Amino acid sequence: MPWNMGSTKSWVDKLRPDLEPKIVRSKRTGEPMLVPTPMLVAEAIREVRKGRLTTPKKLRRKIAERQGAQSTCPMTTGILLSIVAGAAEEQLASGERPVAPYWRLVEEDGSLRVKNPAGPEVQARRLRAEGHQVSKESGRDSWRVVGFGGS
Repeated sequence: MPWNMGSTKSWVDKLRPDLEPKIVRSKRTGEPMLVPTPMLVAEAIREVRKGRLTTPKKLRRKIAERQGAQSTCPMTTGILLSIVAGAAEEQLASGERPVAPYWRLVEEDGSLRVKNPAGPEVQARRLRAEGHQVSKESGRDSWRVVGFGGS
């Protein structure tokens, strides 16, 4: 599969619905921090309605609140966002419904997530299909949702 990045395991297999989230003590603050699962992240993304956008920061806050933690691990969440995106693209390529509309997550300044396995061009195409205006910054390989955040 084109978004598999050479792994022998498919993105869908990496969703691991058998995993349970954990709450640990943050090494930085000592407060309860959630270590989420791919399916917990996908569930939160599914709540972002067509035509709406959110950011990883807002998503982490929402997940933490629901699980009774002060925060959600940003590094783990970033990895899981890539897994959800890769699985969604595999599912769409197979004619299946995607686990979550990962393309509705953009950075705080409206830029598209460069770490999506399918790349920002695919995310831009999916956002345009939902009515968002997305532009590629001239001379750069970065994309941004027009009118979101700092744009």
